[in-house]
Amino acid sequence: MTQTPLPDLYAAEPIPAAAMAEVTRILTTGDLFRYTAQTSPVALLEAEFAALLGSKYALAVSSCSAALFLTLKSLDLPRGARVLIPAFTFAAVPSAVVHADMVPVLCDCGDDYRIDMADFAAKLPSVDAVLISHMRGHTSDMDAIMAACDAAGLPVIEDAAHSLGTTWAGRNIGTIGRAGCFSFQSYKLLNAGEGGIMVSDDADLIARAVIMSGAYEHNWAKHPVLHSAFARWQNRLPLYNLRMNTLSAAIIRPQLPELARRVANGRRNHDHVAARLAASPHVHVPAPLPGELRAPDSIQFNLPGLTDHQITAFVAGAEAMGLKVQVFGTTRDNARAFWNWGFLGEAPTLPRTRAMLMRACDLRLPARLSLADCDVIADALLDALHTATEDNRAYGT
Repeated sequence: MTQTPLPDLYAAEPIPAAAMAEVTRILTTGDLFRYTAQTSPVALLEAEFAALLGSKYALAVSSCSAALFLTLKSLDLPRGARVLIPAFTFAAVPSAVVHADMVPVLCDCGDDYRIDMADFAAKLPSVDAVLISHMRGHTSDMDAIMAACDAAGLPVIEDAAHSLGTTWAGRNIGTIGRAGCFSFQSYKLLNAGEGGIMVSDDADLIARAVIMSGAYEHNWAKHPVLHSAFARWQNRLPLYNLRMNTLSAAIIRPQLPELARRVANGRRNHDHVAARLAASPHVHVPAPLPGELRAPDSIQFNLPGLTDHQITAFVAGAEAMGLKVQVFGTTRDNARAFWNWGFLGEAPTLPRTRAMLMRACDLRLPARLSLADCDVIADALLDALHTATEDNRAYGT
């Protein structure tokens, strides 16, 4: 068993010095409200992020959940509209649908963590919109999804909280549907502690979202969107006050130039550990789909041949070495296991997703890790796996 100390997988990269200087400047002025000035750091962040993604418009808000909620409300769907989402996602996604007075419809997912396209096709005629969650950065077949939704006249929203920097057939994830939503929470590639942003090329959708985010009176005039779009919705929409403050934007903006490096390093780390784990006959790391170029900061792998007892022993062995591996379906109260979403009522059957979650392991691999760090992690995982499987074999279990 490895004796080398394991790296801290939860510490964030240091905030750039430029952000520290800007935060100090803002605190000196006391100007924390995004609409005080036309050149607010929030407005600058929106312009820079939209340019980075290749979108026309962006709206920075308090969280990715807020961005999802506002996007759903901006679709102008009726109360009770049904929204198809993957069953493999975080609880915040169905929560956003519920907050928007809509009904989540869960779609089964396979052991590659992606949408089961047969179940998707079966449920599509019964829904009013589709929210694709690229969970842990795993992208479903966006060509097939968009073709089916376009044919049915259904809007598609992308939850890209885990997918900043991922591309599908050369297009940035988050720019393929009507709108894409991203997260700046501490464990994401761009870290503001909290925060989110939505991007879209749809001026009318963005106008509605801007007003509902809290651009009361004529603060919407400070957004570079066609003002005729705002005029249609002035005083006709409720205000939810989900704005981002200037300090969050000041922290994020200097990290934008670091994104390409973080994406490259995250992909390098993931692929290195995946190759090491592939040496074990007990591990399966699903391959990306053709056309998908991921930007991972974590790794997921399946333990398809192990018993429940062996999986428990593996997790315990890894934890004894200081490595926290979660198995989505067995970790107590895991917010990524759909049967724990009690606010939706009785859980659907969804056999493929349930089976996958009982064997799927999840581990952070921050972009800041070195390859030497990755080797220490891979050694620990393989040691724990070897011990769990060999000990059980010795006792005939």
